[in-house]
Amino acid sequence: MNQPSLNSQLLSNQPSSNQQQVTYFIADLHLAQNRPDITACFLRFLKEEAVKAQYLYILGDLFEAWIGDDDDSAYLATIAKALSTLSDFGTKIYYIHGNRDFLLGKRFAEISAMTLLPEIDLIDLYGQKVVIMHGDTLCTRDIAYQKFRKKSRSWWWQTIIKSLPLFIRKKMAADYRKRSTAATATKSQDIMDVTPAEVVKCLETYNSQLLIHGHTHRPAIHELTANDKAAKRIVLGDWYDQGAWLKVTPTSTELMNTPLT
Repeated sequence: MNQPSLNSQLLSNQPSSNQQQVTYFIADLHLAQNRPDITACFLRFLKEEAVKAQYLYILGDLFEAWIGDDDDSAYLATIAKALSTLSDFGTKIYYIHGNRDFLLGKRFAEISAMTLLPEIDLIDLYGQKVVIMHGDTLCTRDIAYQKFRKKSRSWWWQTIIKSLPLFIRKKMAADYRKRSTAATATKSQDIMDVTPAEVVKCLETYNSQLLIHGHTHRPAIHELTANDKAAKRIVLGDWYDQGAWLKVTPTSTELMNTPLT
């Protein structure tokens, strides 16, 4: 694990004229055209909730799959427009790649007005140092996935994939989703959850008492010990059956949800 360097975009305690002292965290929306209910819920969240906030952190898997920034579909243009509109209203948007959309690049980030962050980042959240990440690197007992992750993050693998025609990449993404679903069905819940020792290692590496992540689809606030002090791990919920987010203010931390429709 790399040594930390505090993110230059530190959270300010002073909101802009349009925003309150609120920061939202979301992950695992898995947006796709065949789930218009999730898409509608997300667009409503941006318009009614996120617009009130200073900051929105998207901690990976915003999309069910990402095949390249050259996919210029009307659907993706709609999502990009909604995000850039949120930014125009004053909410700053930050993005960490997930295991489904790690190929999302600078082009889409720019038109969506999102700032790309490293896969593990340390932020100052209203005076508290907080580690944020997607969370898949914490699941070290899922050996098969970790091997694939290492390969798919390599420059050579990504270069080969991005060089393929768009229609081939679309087919590959669909095939991968099918294989991933089948593989997940045969794995134990323990294998797919985080490794507790890895959580402690992460917090101690970054000298932090709070970790926020997604990936496991098991929303909860866990109490633990790290750096010989009380610590917390907050897991964000997925959006398969409901909208889900973490709302943080200078005085409160709350996991929230809303019906998709």
